[in-house]
Amino acid sequence: MLALQIDEDLKAAMKSKDHIKVSTLRMLKAACKNAEIEKKKPQLDDNELLSLTSKLIKQRRESIEEFKKGNRMDLVQQEEAEIKVLQSYLPQALSDQELDRIIADAIQETGASKRADMSKVMKVVMQKAAGRADGSLISQKVAARLQ
Repeated sequence: MLALQIDEDLKAAMKSKDHIKVSTLRMLKAACKNAEIEKKKPQLDDNELLSLTSKLIKQRRESIEEFKKGNRMDLVQQEEAEIKVLQSYLPQALSDQELDRIIADAIQETGASKRADMSKVMKVVMQKAAGRADGSLISQKVAARLQ
């Protein structure tokens, strides 16, 4: 289970005094705990944990853009280091060809033909891509296909 792997990695990072990894994993565990409380569940399953991890990566990327605008390269580097740690828990990203194939299958499956059908296609693609592709990239590709 992914939660157990995170716990083991946190212990190892503490022993090796890897401060970035320790702080990032503690932040991830805190976010998990908050999500568990919010959902009133004793523990998140792996899919929920992957979704949460993707959300945290997206937040870091948004922060990087703001830090770059503010010329805070020290904070940019810190956020990039955190992203690397978080990405190690996500499955391998889909290639462009694999993503295009999933989108084409979803369009055929839903019978979508116009932009108004985008939400149906997005629902199917997001289930099949499950944390292996960025939602904004999927949205752009689906929109382009439904023009």
